[in-house]
Amino acid sequence: MVGKKRNKASIGEEASAVQKRDEERSVACPDGRIPDCQGTTLTESRKIGIPGAVCLILNKMIGTGIFSTPSGIFALTGSVGISIILWLIGGVITFAGLSVYLEYGLAIPRSGGEKNYLERVYQRPQYLASCVLASQMILLGFSSGNALAFGRYVLLATGSSSLDGWATRGIGVACISFAVLLHSLLPTWGLRLVSMLGIAKVVILLFIVFSGFAALAGRRLVPDPRNFDNAFAIEDGDGYGNGGAYGYATALLRVVYSYKGWENANYVAGELKDPQRTLAVAAPLAVGSVTILYVLANVAYFAAIPKSDLAKSEAIVAGLFFRNVFGASAGARSLPVFVALSNLGNVLAVSFAHARLNQELAKEGLLPFSRFWASSRPMNAPAAALFLHWLITVIVLVAPPEGPAYNFIVDLYTYPGAWINLFVAGGLVYLHFRKSEKWSSPWHTYLPVVILFLASNVFLAIVPFVPPTGSWDANGYPYYVFPVVGLGVLILGGIYWAVWTIVLPAIGGYQVVAERTGSNDGAEEVRYVKISGKNGQRVAER
Repeated sequence: MVGKKRNKASIGEEASAVQKRDEERSVACPDGRIPDCQGTTLTESRKIGIPGAVCLILNKMIGTGIFSTPSGIFALTGSVGISIILWLIGGVITFAGLSVYLEYGLAIPRSGGEKNYLERVYQRPQYLASCVLASQMILLGFSSGNALAFGRYVLLATGSSSLDGWATRGIGVACISFAVLLHSLLPTWGLRLVSMLGIAKVVILLFIVFSGFAALAGRRLVPDPRNFDNAFAIEDGDGYGNGGAYGYATALLRVVYSYKGWENANYVAGELKDPQRTLAVAAPLAVGSVTILYVLANVAYFAAIPKSDLAKSEAIVAGLFFRNVFGASAGARSLPVFVALSNLGNVLAVSFAHARLNQELAKEGLLPFSRFWASSRPMNAPAAALFLHWLITVIVLVAPPEGPAYNFIVDLYTYPGAWINLFVAGGLVYLHFRKSEKWSSPWHTYLPVVILFLASNVFLAIVPFVPPTGSWDANGYPYYVFPVVGLGVLILGGIYWAVWTIVLPAIGGYQVVAERTGSNDGAEEVRYVKISGKNGQRVAER
């Protein structure tokens, strides 16, 4: 591209050629093989079978939400039975979403996830999808919820009675700081710790489930809360109920938060034996197993915690469960430490993943001062991108006013994803019906499944704007704050796109063009470069 004179028309022709090439790359081979970005076939070097795939997906899905979000979910619904039904619905939505993403992922086997899917469907305006997703991933891809939960469980283990103050947030800041420093200075040890703590969260969840069976049998140190008497009654009690449609939508958002991680399942496809068959068996098994474990964990909580205490516990549901079942002994107080370590594991995992994502966006040239954010100096780790993740996480941790902040952080983190999923699902409906798109994938999602995923995300995206039937600021902040801020971040990405691709190029006399390079192993790099309108040469980077 450099050194060859081109006029504005030729630049436009190149952009069109890039778009056409992308369309061709997204179609699977007639015999069902998966082509890479250069038109060659991915090599069959897959070793993981069905049991291994189930374990991989399980580890990606099970997070710390199940130890914290059941409190807010019950508080919003005011019904034990409906709360449990929402966890089942969350499993169904997760399975539908997983199927949608697998159809995209196996047809477009390139890193980037939703970025590639949206660019395939919404080809005009060019690069708008990339900018909107970059805005969401950078500004809302924080670790604040897990860091805050870590602080609360640490204080709970010490016997502290004040879990909502600045001390909790201070410990959360220390948690994310430790994670970022570890990944920056000792990246290998950071990944090892992620693996070790990933096992811990599964063990803790199983421990809660089996302890719940004991609580149902009467082995607890508190009176029977009798939460399953008239379980589907919708009550308006001390700290719970009266949320209306807004309450159900927000509760379902928190359920979705606890299931997050399923989006990454298609990223392991390249490591599987016969990916279509393996995922057809492993994905339902994994999602079904997580759904059963989550429902049983909620049954355990309701078996041991009175409704009012549960509704007010916010992020320390598991800690309260341990106290009611095992008492206040030193041994029982040590149990929240294991939940705190699980939170630390998620902070380490999320900070690593999002830092790599931030670095890749910088390498593509999507961010201002891209060279700085893309740097891996001095320890061959994405230290600058990790700092960006740390900065956003700390701001979200300390910005809310003093008081309960966990539910607000969870809602803000999850809400914009509903809009992204809405357009992803809507795009797949379009591809199924628009024959001229010549869409083909080794994985086929039935239309009712796509419609289910689409409808659920329409509900999650729209209903949070409907005022609740009770107080408008029952959680300490106006009900509309998280949907307005979340949608605002997506709109901000659109504004950035307009400035980056229209305003600045008009002033500077250049055009932004996607430059794509790849190799026969299926890897592809995309870099957005500036091409001068005068001589057709690349404009010098910052």
